[in-house]
Amino acid sequence: MFRILTRPRWIVAHVLVAAILVTFPQLGLWQLERLAERRAANTVNEARYTAAPEDLDRLVAAAGPDVATLEFRRARVEGVYDPSREVLLRSRVRDGVAGYGVLTPLVTDDGDAVIVDRGWVPLGAEPPPVDEAPPPEGRVTVVGVVRPSKVRQGLGPIDGPGELDVVSRVDLDRLAEQLPYELAPVYLELVGEAEGFPIPNDPPTFDDDGPHLGYAIQWFSFTLIVAVGYTALLRSQVRPRNPA
Repeated sequence: MFRILTRPRWIVAHVLVAAILVTFPQLGLWQLERLAERRAANTVNEARYTAAPEDLDRLVAAAGPDVATLEFRRARVEGVYDPSREVLLRSRVRDGVAGYGVLTPLVTDDGDAVIVDRGWVPLGAEPPPVDEAPPPEGRVTVVGVVRPSKVRQGLGPIDGPGELDVVSRVDLDRLAEQLPYELAPVYLELVGEAEGFPIPNDPPTFDDDGPHLGYAIQWFSFTLIVAVGYTALLRSQVRPRNPA
């Protein structure tokens, strides 16, 4: 009765099912590990964001080459906006409306500059400098969220050579090519509320666990389905059949 389960096609099926029953739970556990990492990162990023703002120069000096660890910190910098060097950041959507981000250099006392993402304007507000959203004049103190320079991912758009009015990402190395001063290795993103344009960015949130829990449940569910289904199939093969 059990001899049928030792035939070559059944042996292949046994091996395949065994591989599934080993692999799928491991994939589920891996997703749970990713979930734990995501939650730990959320905790760290929230702690960074809720810390008191510090001078950007001090934060950058303390971080050294690892400026990515400054993301979500709030930093303070003083200087004068240079709207003549302003550029727009394309493909920014707010409340379902397409628009741009406004990137304006803030020139500090030492002659260097920090790129400040001042917020969102609708598509019609171009070209820069954006007359509908002028920056404050004179010396200002800016407090914003630290963001690292962006790099092109995969098949993302390429910003061409020359002086650009519109860019695809906040690539500080690319922006530095058309600016007469040295840029900080990070940029600041203004968040909060303001009347008129540009509309500041929404504050970051740290409660998104990503899809990892759902993926883990799927892998464990697939494991259960295969185990129960294959067991039922085997029982159907070895069950005594009544003679006709």
